[in-house]
Amino acid sequence: MLRVLLVMVVANLLGCCCANENVNRKSAVGDPGMKRDGLRVGFEAWNFCNEVGNEAPGMGSPRAADCFDVIPTSFNKNKYQSSSLEVEIQHKVTEAHNKLGVGKPFPGLKAEALTNPDEYAAQKELYLGNLCQVEDEDKSPWQFWMVMLKNGNYDTKSGLCPENGKKVGPFPPGRFPCFGNGCMNQPSFHHNPTSLNSSSSHNNHDLTLTGGFWGTYDSDSDLSRGIIDGVSYYQVTWEKQLGKGSWSFKHKLKTSKKYPWLMLYLRADATRGYSGGYHYDTRGMLKTLPESPNFKVRMHLDIKQGGGPKSQFYLIDIGSCWKNNGKPCDGDVLTDVTRYSEMIINPETPAWCSPISLKSCPPYHITPNNTKIYRNDTAHFPYSAYHYYCRPGNAEYPEQPSDSCDPYSNPQAQEIVQLLPHPIWAEYGYPTKPGQGWIGDPTTWDLDVGGLSSRLYFYQDPSTPPAKRIWTSIDMGTEVFVSDKEEVAEWTISEFDVIIT
Repeated sequence: MLRVLLVMVVANLLGCCCANENVNRKSAVGDPGMKRDGLRVGFEAWNFCNEVGNEAPGMGSPRAADCFDVIPTSFNKNKYQSSSLEVEIQHKVTEAHNKLGVGKPFPGLKAEALTNPDEYAAQKELYLGNLCQVEDEDKSPWQFWMVMLKNGNYDTKSGLCPENGKKVGPFPPGRFPCFGNGCMNQPSFHHNPTSLNSSSSHNNHDLTLTGGFWGTYDSDSDLSRGIIDGVSYYQVTWEKQLGKGSWSFKHKLKTSKKYPWLMLYLRADATRGYSGGYHYDTRGMLKTLPESPNFKVRMHLDIKQGGGPKSQFYLIDIGSCWKNNGKPCDGDVLTDVTRYSEMIINPETPAWCSPISLKSCPPYHITPNNTKIYRNDTAHFPYSAYHYYCRPGNAEYPEQPSDSCDPYSNPQAQEIVQLLPHPIWAEYGYPTKPGQGWIGDPTTWDLDVGGLSSRLYFYQDPSTPPAKRIWTSIDMGTEVFVSDKEEVAEWTISEFDVIIT
């Protein structure tokens, strides 16, 4: 363990590092504003249908964590001077934990999961969550911020992914990117455990905590010198001054010819139950699940590189799950439906929704004063505010014309509402014109996500009680959607908070 001698008022270390700036606000996350020195961060990688399939050789199951506390080791107080305090980082997760893979038992692992890569990863997440868990004064346990990485390749000849939750056999290639056998592989995973460093041995006020995850899908490549041409790459590093400010999560994602469809997000997920897009019990940061319309999201976003014209960069992406009859999901992949709302801020992303492509639009738009505008009202419907809408593949009574969402990329059917910057979103604090918040415009956002999400169209069977819109995942990041050349996206997120209103 690393020990560092520093001069600091004890209250600054033990109090400010985890205090909420505004005690009157109720935060839904365990670490409001990312201000807690003792960080909790997890890692998960998925294949196209949100499963594992096969582990990368020598890497273990693609679940990992970096969780630690910063604790005092000695205390000598002088009545007239600042306190002298020695501290150390106390890690909760070892590299042996992170390298656990199929065939290796751990406490709580179910026997049937021992040799099943999909089940093993889900169980490993719960195990890591137990090691990282924090229980606040209100007895609400929480685990970690989650770094999510996903590979969009799909080998249709494998028959690995269900169609709207139904098991289906192989079908001819060509619909999805895949270079051949093995294209759905998991990435290499490398970890720089968080350490405490000083820029000057004579200046104890500049102590910084730093760590990170990184790797590639081209697992036989040497990344010792960083990004190289022709090779995919991902990296997430975190940094914070001890006792001051917010953690900064710096992300980098690079596509390649073999891996043209990659996704990297920083997520606040439910601490229990199904997070958006999954049918396993998960762990996360949302100790209170936000419900529309009563929550807001605050964060600072600084985009350095956008990832090219195919980068669907999500200022905010919220996900949940409820059935078409409005009832909560229960793990039945044939009737559960993942619901997503995503604000894309890449100014190169066009509006597929238009008067000549009504199937790409939601059936209607609802204004802040609850006026309903139907998509065939060409004089009033805000077509350019929507990139794309698609209905659940298992919807029995969809309004026509309609487009069905991709049936393979989630374990169950999904519904997606993708938004673009537009003046109609101004009341909710969202960007109102292309380029806002993009490269060269770092912005602290205060978004009325609950208010907007309460007015978005989501499919429901006729004459069924409206679903409670309770959101189990809130994230930011990019989905580089089948790039035709190598692209790099780079961005930083800090001050992330979800506030119950």
